[in-house]
Amino acid sequence: MKAQGIEVLLVFDPANMNYLTGYDGWSFYVPQLIVVALAEPEPLWIGRGIDLNGARETTYVEDANLYAYSDRYVHHDHRHPMDFVAHILRERELDNARIGLDMDSYYFSARGYEVLRRQMPHASFIDVTRLVSGLRSIKSPQELEYMRQAGQIMQRVMKVALGNVEPGIRQCDAVGEIYRAQMRGTQAYGGDYPAIAPMLPTGRGTSTPHLTWTDKPFVREEACILELAAARYHYHCPMARTVFMGDPPKRLVDAAMIVADGVQAALDAVKPGATCEAIEAAWRSVTAPRGIVKESRIGYSMGLNYPPDWGEHTMSLRPGDRSVLEPGMTFHLIPGIWMDDWGVEISESFVVTADGYELLAPFPRKLFVKP
Repeated sequence: MKAQGIEVLLVFDPANMNYLTGYDGWSFYVPQLIVVALAEPEPLWIGRGIDLNGARETTYVEDANLYAYSDRYVHHDHRHPMDFVAHILRERELDNARIGLDMDSYYFSARGYEVLRRQMPHASFIDVTRLVSGLRSIKSPQELEYMRQAGQIMQRVMKVALGNVEPGIRQCDAVGEIYRAQMRGTQAYGGDYPAIAPMLPTGRGTSTPHLTWTDKPFVREEACILELAAARYHYHCPMARTVFMGDPPKRLVDAAMIVADGVQAALDAVKPGATCEAIEAAWRSVTAPRGIVKESRIGYSMGLNYPPDWGEHTMSLRPGDRSVLEPGMTFHLIPGIWMDDWGVEISESFVVTADGYELLAPFPRKLFVKP
């Protein structure tokens, strides 16, 4: 904050709120935030009144620094929770300051920003969306342990998913078993809810990545992409695999093999000091000569997060991203290929180590076929 000339930081992203204070609740559908000020010894929590005890239960913040707004501010045409936030900042003499904001956060609205500007006319607002997220990029040993535990759960989840993608089984019934596996975890530790719902594009739907499920049964001679995740204390391990029910067409078999080879080439390029774009270049060097061309990124940093996304929104594995890999960074390498009426996904979650990489959820990397 000092380096960027920021005196007060308003943190709206629930993952960043959790990272800084431990706050954990499904309350992010209304405005809530953490205030970090250079002049204050600890953060302030500001949220809805009915969530105040949740802050007491999950954070280390002292009661004197917990502020709750009444429901008269919730979903009202002429009042907004940011009116209350501005009042608290004035009360704490933090309103005439250089204030950093999560301007690109899902959880901070244009209306909220306009209210803050109107209520604190002497403040200077600066976009620092990646400030806290960037600090989260390198995981601590404890964070990595949570992600390894999520990886253990993920292996079980994928086995359950593959076991339930069968002709005649309804997609929704398969998803019910997937959810059960995600929550039950292992005998040693349970699972948490992932930031993204199970995605199961099927048949022609495999030509696009972000479809979920229907109540239709799986049928023979169709593929199904399984993009799933497991989570432990909101720390994620995603994985994607593709399964074909019947005799797979040659184009799918060939593409899956090329993608798997490209994934290995990208992993082989992972090491401290390498750049994100170098990982993508390693992938492309293997796949492009064999006819697989991908314009979108092939992966991104991920870890602690809440709905609607498990990505950290910092680093991407793509040309032009010169972010340098360091030990403890974690990525989801997912070079999905989506054509006009078919597609294939094979992904790996990994952590950068001192001499390369570690897979968080080792699992057969191939096209699964059910004759």
